[in-house]
Amino acid sequence: MTTRRHLLSTGTAALAALAAGLVPRRAPAAGAGEVFEVHYTEAEWRARLTPQQFAVLRQEGTERPGSSPLDKEHRAGIFACAGCALPLFSSKTKFDSGTGWPSFWQPLDKAVGTRSDRSYGMVRTEVHCRRCGGHLGHVFDDGPPPTGLRYCMNGLSLSFQPQAA
Repeated sequence: MTTRRHLLSTGTAALAALAAGLVPRRAPAAGAGEVFEVHYTEAEWRARLTPQQFAVLRQEGTERPGSSPLDKEHRAGIFACAGCALPLFSSKTKFDSGTGWPSFWQPLDKAVGTRSDRSYGMVRTEVHCRRCGGHLGHVFDDGPPPTGLRYCMNGLSLSFQPQAA
């Protein structure tokens, strides 16, 4: 049986395979006219981030599905923005979506922003860090209760901070 999630993940995986790795979509991740609390020049961002993180966070690239160790991270903790360290998601809202990307059913309060993304001939909702504008991934309406949302995030856009037991 083909489900919407299967179609979305297959389509995204196909795009990622065609791209053969990280392919920037557009630069910078911050939309025209948006002002963020944390901002650096392109050279400063490149110095702060790995080339792969820069491609995702600042150029809205997508990592290959299944390539992030954070997809399999199951410890208690906080997933923060790899660009500015803002806490974004609690491990309490993480779930296995089967897509190959870390997925959450809810962000922390006032952690993310969204905007319409019309790239690749489809309409999606892009998710970015509300503090630095770094591209995180997309949100879909096929997640689990209680929100029914699936925040499908690039692991390269996140850092994980485990909580003490």
